Amino acid sequence: MSEPFSVPVTVRGYETDVQGHLNQAVYLNYAEHARWSLLQAAGILQADLVARGVGPVVLETTIRYRRELLAGDEVRVTCGFEWGEGKTFRIRQSVRKADGTVAAEIDALGGLLDLRERRLVADPRRHLEELAADPGLFGL
Repeated sequence: MSEPFSVPVTVRGYETDVQGHLNQAVYLNYAEHARWSLLQAAGILQADLVARGVGPVVLETTIRYRRELLAGDEVRVTCGFEWGEGKTFRIRQSVRKADGTVAAEIDALGGLLDLRERRLVADPRRHLEELAADPGLFGL
């Protein structure tokens, strides 16, 4: 099995809290950055989604904090999709330090929203397969 898609991020000082740790809310930003980076790497731009009348949505997110991150730490944020048969999919992500230590695990339940109907589309996999130049990045 190949390594999941990942992007590098450097923890910036202004993202830390009074203890010097990466602020808990910033983990969500890192996860979102990795997801949009994966879309772009697969050949899907935000404008492509809008033109098709769909947009990605996160329905729930769980973060498990494993190790602290400090200003200046270099990390990689991974992103992998797990597909079922319904309207939703799982996104499994991790934030790993340069030495491979897992600093956080992020699990999200997502879907694609029909922008006109304001409801989840029935088959998000099909939409992403049709839009992507490299659907393999989504595990398709």
